[in-house]
Amino acid sequence: MTTNVTDLAALRVGRVREIATARRGLRGPLIPILHAIQEDLGHIDQADVPVIADVLNLSAAEVHGVVTFYRDFRRERGGRTTLRICRAEACQAVGAEALGAHARRRLGVDFGETTSDGAVTLDEVFCLGNCALGPAVQVDGRLHGRVSPARLDALLGEVVP
Repeated sequence: MTTNVTDLAALRVGRVREIATARRGLRGPLIPILHAIQEDLGHIDQADVPVIADVLNLSAAEVHGVVTFYRDFRRERGGRTTLRICRAEACQAVGAEALGAHARRRLGVDFGETTSDGAVTLDEVFCLGNCALGPAVQVDGRLHGRVSPARLDALLGEVVP
């Protein structure tokens, strides 16, 4: 049995509608819906926006505005591992800029991009709440403090061959 692109798109639309409908009764449901869709499907596709808008009786522009405003929502599938480097002032003061430059060189991508093999997505954030232990990074949701380039290489070595 072959599955074509149209079938996959229809399946996605159905899943997005299912996720949104199940959560529309929540107080302030848009953010939880977006998180659930991203968790389940890997990202928020542009085609998801009108479906979510329809379920919540919002304009597509309102949904699109939230998706594009918050950095946590990804509009393309991310890598198998997500590396987030804090670039807020406290982390900058203790080497975050050099750490970010090192990560970009090592991975061969810029912030907001995924390596060509789909292994790692490199993201920047502007506070991980770990200011006393900067520079701080997050690898697949796990927070690490006082990260040097060598320690970053070791952390990446655990998830990237």
